Order: sequence, then C-alpha cells, then structure tokens
Amino acid sequence: MKLARVGAYGEEIPVVIDGDAAIDVRAVTEDYGQAFFASGGLVRLRDYVERTDAELPRLSLDGQRYGAPVSKPYQLLCVGLNYAMHARESGMELPSEPVVFNKAPGTVVGPNDTVLLPPGSSRTDWEVELAVVIGERARYLRDEHAAAACIAGYAISNDVSEREWQLERGGQWVKGKSAETFNPMGPWLVTADEVGDPQDLRLQLSVNGRVLQASSTSDMVFGVLHIVWYLSQFLILEPGDVINTGTPFGVGMGQNPPRYLREGDVMELRIDRLGAQRQDVGRAQR
Repeated sequence: MKLARVGAYGEEIPVVIDGDAAIDVRAVTEDYGQAFFASGGLVRLRDYVERTDAELPRLSLDGQRYGAPVSKPYQLLCVGLNYAMHARESGMELPSEPVVFNKAPGTVVGPNDTVLLPPGSSRTDWEVELAVVIGERARYLRDEHAAAACIAGYAISNDVSEREWQLERGGQWVKGKSAETFNPMGPWLVTADEVGDPQDLRLQLSVNGRVLQASSTSDMVFGVLHIVWYLSQFLILEPGDVINTGTPFGVGMGQNPPRYLREGDVMELRIDRLGAQRQDVGRAQR
C-alpha cells in the first residue's frame, strides 16, 4: 500500500493511493501517527481497502498538496557517513559503528513544500535519503530478523543540512540539521511488503535539472535492518518514528568548488518504488 496525507498544512487527511485517485480512509483512522501504527492500524487499513464490499470513498489528487506521510513523529533519527563515497567526499573515515544523531521532528514537511534557507545561512546543502518508518515498538531487538518485523515502510527524505552550523559551531550536528522545513518527506509511505529489498533501491537528486547524486542503497555501509537493530540497543523506537539512513556521494559540500543552495534553486529527488519530490528554495524571514 501507498499511504499519503493530502490537504493544506495542518489539515491533511489520510488516504491510500490508488492509481490517479486516492481512497479516503478516515473511516479507519484520523491520521497516520503513533496511535495508528501502535494499534495495528496497517492491518485494519489493509482489511478496509482490500475486503470492504461497499464502494470506497475516493477523491481526486489533481491539485492536491501532499503532506508528509507520517504525522508528528516522536523521534527523527539519522545515520551519518553511511555511504562509503560520501564519507570520502566529507574527508572522514568509514565508521566502525553507525554514526547516529537527532534531527528536530518539527523539520518534517511535505515532499513539495518550499525549503527555507535560515537567516544568516550560506552553506545549506541537500541530501537524498531512504527514510524508514517504524511500525511497532522496538527495544533491545535480538537480531535483524526481529528488526524487519518492526518496519512499517519506507519513504523519501531530503535531509537538508546547514554545513557551517553542523560542523563549525560546536557540539552536536543537530544544530545544522533542525531548521524549519529541513526534512521534506514523502510523497507517500510505501509498506515494506511492496518495497521488497531495501538494499536494492536507486536514489537520485538533481538541482536545477543537473543530477548531482545518483547511487544505490546497496552502497550503504550499514544496511537498513542493521540500523534498526542497532538503534534498539540504545533507545526505544516508537511506532511512527522516522530514521533517515544516510546520503550518497554528491552533496554540495563535496563539489569542487563547494556549491550550496540559493534562493530560486529547485531540488528534485526520487527513489525507486517510492516516488519523487520537488522543492523550491526560498529564504526564511525573521
């Protein structure tokens, strides 16, 4: 299934994508958030979509705004330096364990919403990433097989990053990762059964039509299942939590010379079987 949330910001309704239209599933849930996933919502939703005899309510997607496919994740966790070539372009050695950091959950916006450069920012960068959405509570998982059972599905994330604030302002990376609009996500969440092997997906990002990132999740240093298992050893993953699993080679910081986002730029992202995003770049006002 493809789960999406459509409508104006703060007024999104949950739908299941069905071709060029959408099934309104408010009869099953008010939203796709922690309560939905924690209560077995995916099973109820599948039963409703596949087994309901009555005509299902549908709406056109023409002109609809997509919100992020998950509402208000409790945690937005990220893994850094998880593609070998990206680690090299960053001037860093391959990690022996996953590099983990937090990103403010309030950064999550729709896949086509405007990305706002913060006041004073001059080194804001792009990062196409495979996002994992947790479907059930995960704590001290015994192995990667158990991790697989905890994954609801996958989506595209753009882990927008202000490099000066991330790397030169002291402390944790979170400062360069958490400005408003810094995590466009979607257009939909594709359930794990439809995605198949998460280590066999092509990723791509372009800026103003020029392809700058083109890789595959097969190049990850630590695979998706290992990441979920690993994180569960240190913290509890709650239903609806989102994990960004790292970005491949081709970020702005690694260009020669470095190239960062400017007002008027257009970013376009895609991942196999997960759809596409498009963001205009603007400037936030104080």
